[in-house]
Amino acid sequence: MNTRILVVDDDPTVSEVVARYLERDGHEVECVGDGAEALRRALASPPDLMVLDLMLPKIDGLQVCRKLRERWPVPVIMLTALGEEIDRVVGLETGADDYVTKPFSPRELALRVQSVLRRARGASVTGGAGVLRDGDLVVDVGAHEVRLRGAEVMLTAREFDLLAHLMRNPRQAFSRSALLNQVWGWSFGDSSTVTVHVRRLREKIEPDPTEPRRIVTVWGVGYRYEPLEGAA
Repeated sequence: MNTRILVVDDDPTVSEVVARYLERDGHEVECVGDGAEALRRALASPPDLMVLDLMLPKIDGLQVCRKLRERWPVPVIMLTALGEEIDRVVGLETGADDYVTKPFSPRELALRVQSVLRRARGASVTGGAGVLRDGDLVVDVGAHEVRLRGAEVMLTAREFDLLAHLMRNPRQAFSRSALLNQVWGWSFGDSSTVTVHVRRLREKIEPDPTEPRRIVTVWGVGYRYEPLEGAA
């Protein structure tokens, strides 16, 4: 399936290399060099995925991601400088689905793109169609849709996969490294990725994110999903 990918980086060499690898995989690629133009094009005609550098002229990557998320759930892979953990965390909190640190392997980035696109299309690691219910929280796996008290909850592909995985395994404690492997498909990685996504999920589905009732912390282990009493 042909997909439109918007590559946003002010270094034309980086954009050219990334575009070449993505085009080899059959994607249609458009490159822009500043945040303002990227946001304008993405809002006018949303791409299937955006590869977004953090440091950009005019509007930085965080602002682009934040403003885009207000309108469209476009998957975003953030490019960050090596070792800038705070930038990666902030990027994930803003709504990025994944991140790659510079310098990076273009082939690795291309594989990350394929992974995020699969999740965005609903082919998540939880697999299979069906509906997961927990009281007023309903997750339609087949439709890739979440509703809370009847209202649709906008989740990124990663957030959706994490929630569905936890709900499929109620009351089972998972370490952060286990979630990285089972939800992200990574054999190694930064555990703060999981922490950030859990925090964002709590903000969207918990009445009081500071005292979560559904996604609870298991101290010294990680997290588990605790169904509400009487939930089907």
